[in-house]
Amino acid sequence: MHKEIEHRGEPLVQLENVNKWFGDLHVLKDINLTISEGEVVVIVGPSGSGKSTLCRTINRLEPIQGGTIILGDKELPSEGRALAQLRAQVGMVFQSFNLFAHKSILDNVTIGPIKVKKVSKKQAEAEAMDLLKRVGVDSQASKRPAQLSGGQQQRVAIARALAMKPDLILFDEPTSALDPEMVNEVLDVMTSLAREGMTMVVVTHEMGFAHRAADRVIFMDDGLIVEEGTPDEFFNNPQSPRARDFLSKILVH
Repeated sequence: MHKEIEHRGEPLVQLENVNKWFGDLHVLKDINLTISEGEVVVIVGPSGSGKSTLCRTINRLEPIQGGTIILGDKELPSEGRALAQLRAQVGMVFQSFNLFAHKSILDNVTIGPIKVKKVSKKQAEAEAMDLLKRVGVDSQASKRPAQLSGGQQQRVAIARALAMKPDLILFDEPTSALDPEMVNEVLDVMTSLAREGMTMVVVTHEMGFAHRAADRVIFMDDGLIVEEGTPDEFFNNPQSPRARDFLSKILVH
């Protein structure tokens, strides 16, 4: 069951003519994209197509060399305190978890709210336990990350992102470092967030998740947005030869 695409809210992120180079390599080419409140946008495409780079420009983890990125009603600054404040509105879940190895699971989830949002430790811990319960790892709160499975660590990373009460969460290939049996436990959490109306941008190779949870699928190739549409449109009736070729390679069983 897909969320109704017509229920989109106000524009939350707008990318206008965004360009990005790594040296001589032009990795994002005149990207124009609007993401609305409550929308789940899944970005797919072959390796090296610019998917992760696009995701990482939305909170300026990757600087851009041309164009404009607007978050809410403010242009994303390139550095400084204003960038930190805007970045606090955007959660990020990485491929490699990025948890603090020397801190407990509870501390990993509370550090952002306490340090950045100045929430009291008592309130931060209560909210963190609720989030850890929501993602199914509340019993692991006192452990260190290395004591958890990869799937559990990634669910903690999602709880950590949620603890900041962001307007948007970016997921950069969140299951690609996981063993196959752990993938679904993370995708299930992400699917439930999508159903609850969390605004999400997800770079993934998991086509089942894209079909199940996305409002819109963006197909990238060679630094360009080649095609976009609803999951049904994209998977059942791709318009471009490149998308058809991509789907024929990954959906053959």
